[in-house]
Amino acid sequence: MEKNSKILITGASGMIGSSLARLLKGRGYSAVLTPTHAELELRDQAAVMAYMARHKPEYVFHLAARVGGIHANNTYPGQFIYDNTAMQSNVMEAARHAGVVKLLFPGSACTYPKMAPQPVAESEFLNGFIEPTNIAYAAAKINGIVMAQAYAREYGLKTVVPMPTNTYGVGDNFDPKASHVIPALMSRFQDAKLNHLPEVVLWGSGTPLREFIYVDDVAEAFIFLMDHYDSTDIINVGTMDEITIADLAHKVAEVVGYKGKIGLDISKPDGAPRKILDSAKLKSLGWKPATSLEDGLKAMYAHHFPA
Repeated sequence: MEKNSKILITGASGMIGSSLARLLKGRGYSAVLTPTHAELELRDQAAVMAYMARHKPEYVFHLAARVGGIHANNTYPGQFIYDNTAMQSNVMEAARHAGVVKLLFPGSACTYPKMAPQPVAESEFLNGFIEPTNIAYAAAKINGIVMAQAYAREYGLKTVVPMPTNTYGVGDNFDPKASHVIPALMSRFQDAKLNHLPEVVLWGSGTPLREFIYVDDVAEAFIFLMDHYDSTDIINVGTMDEITIADLAHKVAEVVGYKGKIGLDISKPDGAPRKILDSAKLKSLGWKPATSLEDGLKAMYAHHFPA
């Protein structure tokens, strides 16, 4: 990408999209398009085709998506599969008609099989059953991945398909019905601190291992891949640094300043014992994350809970 290249970011108000837009503009990219939902309804095929034809972006980061936690995925599967399939289909079809040079479409770690060997290699894609609670979201993502690869093969639209691991940071979703583990923990400890609660009890044994990556590192990886990766093969984006849920909880509590006890309710389920992506391929290209978990948590807390 050149500094005057026309770059379209869909979902620029979201966590990764807003980080990406900020990074690109901060580096002097002068033609970054960030239409809001009110300005461009991505589920409207005619509107997307007209927008692309009018603005003729050279590079597209399609980051817009309906996202949520287990509760939202389980409660609104129809909305998840329709909205995401419609948006990505319209964007890719319009992109190839508008002569887009390259399009980045992120997959999701949840599209890998539930029982995939750990760390999960890119070759595990479509190699087993998906976690049932978010099958609708995962199915839409799988469709988008296959579509991106198909459009590259049939139409010559260059596509990049990164698979980011659990992303957190500034701009995260703190809605208790839709948040993921880090914002959920941060909210609970903040509430416990303000209300002087003596204990916060977590579900499960606290032993499951998880991997987390800060939002700016994901945006950096997407820029790197757009500039340096010319394959349609899936590529994982992660840190390969693991932490137990119990240790994560203690780190979040320390950042928040919660001094009470952290309990564990072992009668509640743990989920998968380990989830980590094998990101050796990306690291071999010369990219690595720059933000430690501690620094990412501090930046996130300072932004969402300013003193």
